Amino acid sequence: MDIQKFQDEILNNQRNWQKKPILQKIYHGFHRTIATHLSNLSGPLVVELGSGIGNIKEIIPDCLRTDLFLNPWIDQIENAYKLSFNSGTVSDLILFDVFHHLQYPGTALHEFNRVLRPGGRVIIFDPCMSLLGFFVFGLLHPEPVAWFDNISWLAPLDWSVEKKEYYAAQGNATRIFFGKELTSLPDEWVVLYKHRFSALAYIASGGYTKHQMYPDFFYSTLQLFERILDLFPTLFSTRLLVVLKKQINLEI
Repeated sequence: MDIQKFQDEILNNQRNWQKKPILQKIYHGFHRTIATHLSNLSGPLVVELGSGIGNIKEIIPDCLRTDLFLNPWIDQIENAYKLSFNSGTVSDLILFDVFHHLQYPGTALHEFNRVLRPGGRVIIFDPCMSLLGFFVFGLLHPEPVAWFDNISWLAPLDWSVEKKEYYAAQGNATRIFFGKELTSLPDEWVVLYKHRFSALAYIASGGYTKHQMYPDFFYSTLQLFERILDLFPTLFSTRLLVVLKKQINLEI
């Protein structure tokens, strides 16, 4: 993994975050949606993996921000495959644009199951592949969709968790949770909620790196369009939200 390239991207995103008020408004909306799906277990320990510029704290102030590399706003370094938390101590794990970077999602989910309390949740927010999603993420985004690649559910026996290899397959979450790959999900998990939505305002905002395609005052109007497009997820979805719950009556 190119650490310097990763750091340059993070710092560039942080600069653009400060310059694009509409981006802040959109992400706050995403994070508020995520907040409504927290487990609400008593004495919560909410952890975000791959926190990037750490902006989730503006909506979920008690969230522990983690990443593979340390930055001033990151609370601690964590590797999704080998978390530092004791077993059964975490109430919620948030993965915002992280799931498609998990080369071995089954191995990661096993580790998530270890650290979560019974009834704890994994909240996944990721790219979604639809007709529009394929266009946006397949043609306009540098990371691969990898729609026809094999998904390696478990890491091979000779694999080392210390290897910080770069991996991206933007189509994986759609394939696993909205396609036939869902049969790979172990019994210790239940899919509590899943939803696909167009996120048109985000796409047209240009995100962190592209040019904004509408004036800020048009945001509310775009939200109305989103409600219509959301009725046709196979055509217009570009984002998905999946909430997994650790089964209370099963132990790992």
